[in-house]
Amino acid sequence: MNFIALENQVVLLKPLEQEDTQELLEAGSYPEIWPHMSTTVEKMVDVNNFVDKALEKKHEKTEFPFVIVDEKSGKIIGSTRFMDIDETHKRLEIGSTWITPAFWRTAINTNCKYLLLQYCFEVLNLQRVQIKTDHENLRSQKAIERLGATKEGVLRNHMLRKDGTTRHTVMYSITPQEWPQVKNHLQRLLIDYEEKS
Repeated sequence: MNFIALENQVVLLKPLEQEDTQELLEAGSYPEIWPHMSTTVEKMVDVNNFVDKALEKKHEKTEFPFVIVDEKSGKIIGSTRFMDIDETHKRLEIGSTWITPAFWRTAINTNCKYLLLQYCFEVLNLQRVQIKTDHENLRSQKAIERLGATKEGVLRNHMLRKDGTTRHTVMYSITPQEWPQVKNHLQRLLIDYEEKS
């Protein structure tokens, strides 16, 4: 699969590079981002580890990491990636998404997901895109459901969190058959954001 930078008037999803480390540290230095994430990038050692591992997975072609750039300021405000890439079965996951708190409940995440999903279904012609989250992360579940993804169920005792506690995973997906309806829904959400801004 070929991956490229994705962009509209609100956001740029740029392939992650080593030189993005300092801006990622600035964007990620808020403790409220990290309770439900499997990683943390609050300190320089964290962000170096985050970038090194992400680029290693990119080299292995199992993941493709992006930085999220706010088009107005030109600043990096978070990160997202394609994960669990399976070319044989034409599927992947959108995950490891985090955004600096100043941009929570704005049009940023919806624009990111729109660009990513459009590329998945209209360029890569995938059969499945999945999104998963911690069963305790209700904010994330609401955000995923707001996108129009279908909730498939809960994988019990699926992962161990950073603190060693057990996490159940809530699974969502979108298929090519659902994409036209999801696309229309996302376009309406983006129009609503524009009218409010």
